[in-house]
Amino acid sequence: MRFTKMQGAGNDYVYVDCFAEKMPSDPPALARRVADRHYGVGGDGLILICPSEVGDARMRMFNADGSESEMCGNGVRCVAKYVYDHGIAKKSPLKIETGAGVLTIDLEVANQKVSRATVDMGPPILEAAKIPTALPGFDPKSRIVDVPLFDYTSPEPFAGWSEAAGLDPRMTCVSMGNPHVTLYCRDVAAVPLEQIGPVLEHLAVFPRRINVHFVQVHSSDELTMRTWERGSGITLACGTGASAVCVSGALTKRHGRRVLAHLPGGDLELRWADDDRVFMTGPATEVFSGAINDE
Repeated sequence: MRFTKMQGAGNDYVYVDCFAEKMPSDPPALARRVADRHYGVGGDGLILICPSEVGDARMRMFNADGSESEMCGNGVRCVAKYVYDHGIAKKSPLKIETGAGVLTIDLEVANQKVSRATVDMGPPILEAAKIPTALPGFDPKSRIVDVPLFDYTSPEPFAGWSEAAGLDPRMTCVSMGNPHVTLYCRDVAAVPLEQIGPVLEHLAVFPRRINVHFVQVHSSDELTMRTWERGSGITLACGTGASAVCVSGALTKRHGRRVLAHLPGGDLELRWADDDRVFMTGPATEVFSGAINDE
């Protein structure tokens, strides 16, 4: 089976072109195997580029632990690049079917290759039940905005570092087709993400687990963020997460509706437009190709 390794702002996946290759017999098992950075190809997971009846291609995304997720913002930019660069659909914009719906992607092309892309991520989902969250006492249709975190988890895992990081223990939850929780602090570098990420991901109030983001706001249009991604752990970037962070900061008036987000793997440009849709712009890069056994 041929594969292509691609990355968007350091968020790297192994991509299989299912227009040309047979559908893997066991995608979750394949995801676990290829994502291993010592014994496999290495990556944050597996993305299958498949035919679609409603778009130019369909994206199926599997995390490093084999679980299937609805969407990946950095991943869908890379899917669009592959679809264009490899001649599956030589046009812009492209329509890519995902577990979160069909997304429109505008391409920036130089020398017949896509370098960057802007994804229409659609409107954020803010209703508690649809994110989903299950916070006791909350109306399922309410918003989870600046809600005290320690009402729903022990402060013990935060002891010893929360003061140094300047943690604001209030959480805001947003879905961009997949669930996200955002927390703010004075210094994101001081957050022990490998320690606290899994604690928050598996809180009982998040019935489908959750992607975790810690954010340091620099100004009304600039921030730095770090991510613990559901099913993959620490990642260099998360496109749906950056989109959710843009919405969370605007909702809580910590910054404006247009921001430059600095992630460990690179920068993403976010805009929450007046029509309620979120637009994300960032790079897409093909790293290398190879072949693996689908066993």
